[in-house]
Amino acid sequence: MRIADLDGQRVAIWGFGREGRAAIAALRARLPQLRLTLFCSAAEVAAAQAFDPALLVRADEPDAVALGGFDVVLKSPGISAYKPALLGAVASGTRFTSGTALWFAEQPQAPVVAVTGTKGKSTTTALIAHLARSLGVRTALAGNIGLPLLELLDAQAQLWAVELSSFQTGEAGPLPLGVITSLYEEHLDWHGSRERYVADKLKLAQAARTLLVNGMQETLLERTAAHPRRVLFGVAEGWHVRDGWIRRADERIFAAADLPVPGAHNALNACAALAALEAMGHDARAAAPALAHFHALPHRLQPLGERKGLAWINDSISTTPQATLAALASLEGRQVTVIVGGHDRGLDWSDFVEAVGDQAALAIVAQGANGPRIAAALRDAQALGEVALVATLAEAVAKARALTPAGGVVLLSPGAPSFDQFHDYAERGRRFAELAGFDGAAISGIEGLGVA
Repeated sequence: MRIADLDGQRVAIWGFGREGRAAIAALRARLPQLRLTLFCSAAEVAAAQAFDPALLVRADEPDAVALGGFDVVLKSPGISAYKPALLGAVASGTRFTSGTALWFAEQPQAPVVAVTGTKGKSTTTALIAHLARSLGVRTALAGNIGLPLLELLDAQAQLWAVELSSFQTGEAGPLPLGVITSLYEEHLDWHGSRERYVADKLKLAQAARTLLVNGMQETLLERTAAHPRRVLFGVAEGWHVRDGWIRRADERIFAAADLPVPGAHNALNACAALAALEAMGHDARAAAPALAHFHALPHRLQPLGERKGLAWINDSISTTPQATLAALASLEGRQVTVIVGGHDRGLDWSDFVEAVGDQAALAIVAQGANGPRIAAALRDAQALGEVALVATLAEAVAKARALTPAGGVVLLSPGAPSFDQFHDYAERGRRFAELAGFDGAAISGIEGLGVA
């Protein structure tokens, strides 16, 4: 469905976040006379009316009847495609689309590298853009990483590095290259089950002419084996990490210790980015030295600095227990207090408990809605390290400050979403920085968004 196809239709926008605003602006630019209805929260009404006075604004959660009054509804990504109201409207004939789907329909020939994954998708997408630009390739960096594609509707680029969440993978394509960095359990509240989450992530494989996947993950290997043009990273014959080097087969290309972003998982993200450039026909070996100048994204193992003898690291993007384990692995050998917990989606923390149970030097502060469940699991397993339970992030920071010895690290890596206390992970990360004594506003910008 293209934007022109909406002419004369009864159209609604569902959601007034950045994606919703980008959709309204794009439709106004292409179809200025189109009547638009917006479904948003009561708190957003005034801002929505100021943004576009011609909007008919409805401050309610639409049911199937309300949605069924429209031919087409443009849905924001955070609204589950499996909501009963949405499914009921589909049954009555309403069609649903999104800003992502509209952009792909408008740009069917765009040279897109679309990246998804439970972990690593944002860093890998940013690395692709950074490395491509080092070669002089005019590159767009957009998507779920922080810039809706519709904000770049009329932009031109030689390469599009686009991050897609599991909410968006079914809306993309066709595209030259899809990249899947990893696959774990996440977003069960949106998808409804682990199997549906995996299936939705793997919709990217259906859209991609060439598919690049992490060859170190059995689930990915099994579920993508039938793709006719599959390429692997993380394996000995391709881009991988071995003996402290990022390698192309047996050739040593870049020392992993020289990466500005820590951890084995980030070295693997670099392999994914280099493999993606190569798959798109660019000289990945020539781009590799630029890895040394990559800047870490905010809220992703982001060193904030030191205060009163303690190092503070913000990994607020961590929303799965596996992400927290990866963060801890990057700090091996240091005295760490990790703050975990947040919105409870019912994820299984048993692997985390097993992995950290024998680490006597590790202190864990559990907080948030699922904090009691995490703390109880650690105590039931008789974890050797200190385990503390508090209610809020502010209390967790105070407790971590008291528990961590001089020269140690306080790590925020929650392994859970932020919605119990904050609007999103970025707000949580900024608040953590402020509680630690840093400028929260100064840590949040993502470099390189847009076309350069």
